[in-house]
Amino acid sequence: MDKFVIRGGNPLIGTIRVSGAKNSALPCMAAAILTDEELILENIPQVRDIETERKLLASMGAQVEMCAGVSGHETILSCHSLSDPVAKYEIVKTMRASSLVLGPLIARAGAARVAMPGGCAIGGRPIDLHIKGLEKMGATIEQKHGYLEASAPRLHGAHIVFDKITVTGTEDLLMAAVLAEGETLLENCAREPEVVDLAALLTAMGADIRGAGTSTIRVRGVSRLHGARYRINPDRIEAGTFLVAGAITAGDLTVVGCNPKHLRAVVGKLEEAGAVIDSPAPDALRVRSNGKLRATDISTEEYPGFPTDMQAQFMALVTQAEGVSLIKENIFENRFMHVQELVRMGANIKVDGRTATVQGPARLSAAAVMCSDLRASASLVLAALIADGESIVDRVYHMDRGYEQIEEKLRGAGAEVQRMGNVFAPRSPELSTHTRV
Repeated sequence: MDKFVIRGGNPLIGTIRVSGAKNSALPCMAAAILTDEELILENIPQVRDIETERKLLASMGAQVEMCAGVSGHETILSCHSLSDPVAKYEIVKTMRASSLVLGPLIARAGAARVAMPGGCAIGGRPIDLHIKGLEKMGATIEQKHGYLEASAPRLHGAHIVFDKITVTGTEDLLMAAVLAEGETLLENCAREPEVVDLAALLTAMGADIRGAGTSTIRVRGVSRLHGARYRINPDRIEAGTFLVAGAITAGDLTVVGCNPKHLRAVVGKLEEAGAVIDSPAPDALRVRSNGKLRATDISTEEYPGFPTDMQAQFMALVTQAEGVSLIKENIFENRFMHVQELVRMGANIKVDGRTATVQGPARLSAAAVMCSDLRASASLVLAALIADGESIVDRVYHMDRGYEQIEEKLRGAGAEVQRMGNVFAPRSPELSTHTRV
């Protein structure tokens, strides 16, 4: 089992390039189910969840060719034949995004058998909102032996109001609606950039979608979709993680290949905490810090609010801030599992329900810590970058689900990070450039 060995104390100085967004790539790969023509996706990250999705689509009869390296991380998908419309448990048990194939399979094949999704144990992410919407569109769905079994001769348009904002629910029903008969009106939709990314791909494939990026989306169903070539958005959570890394290490780091518009909430809080951030190019953000950070409160919200996927990383940051910071987690009820490990490193954090109180600055010392989920992994790596001595971060397979070769990127900016164990993915060229200024 892989682990990172990290010696803290080095400021991150230089440039790091962001990979494509895993949370955009997964639904866009699922969208290949909707057409019998070839779909070419660019900027696909080399992470474990993408490999799982590839295996899932291949098990259904799809052809998936993944081309890595300087060519642009291109993936070519062809679902000309869906011989087995089943999302098998042994493939999807580690990935929450398995639910994203439910809507496309029903829309294209008229039937689906999908294992109940797995993924990080950060709280309930119920699939009932997917089911209720698909049933309104005419699907019959039953749960048997850990699987959702669904069928529909052809889905029809419907007026669907989500009981709560759900990213995967919005994406799943959006994909189902593009081939449904008539018009579908989706209200209380997620507004995340990943939803907009998916809608842009579907539009390039011939779908008729209006309102993506707002709370109301209208879809006029079409009889078929065609192939397309599309480039996935950069990963805003990876970019935010590196911005925090630059600030927490008192560095001077430029994050390139990102979309600054998607990071306004994160940038705002980093500036509130005392970091200096500017945009030297349309696709770049530079973060500088002298190490004197101020206590800052955050409250996680749906986009465009502060993302829950950045909460753990920001908590690591404010352990170094002067004063008391309050962190309130409003999205997932079990997303403070990194707290215990940060405390073992010397952080002063108290948790009461969904609120964590962080007293800083704390002098962190190296320790052996264990990752519990994807973003918790990132917070422990950030803490290790500033801890006295050599930390061992275990179970980094969680991090490999969503960060492409993060140890190489950090090392290229001056961090002392080594992976021990079996390396997950091949080395990717041009990940980072280390230049001291």
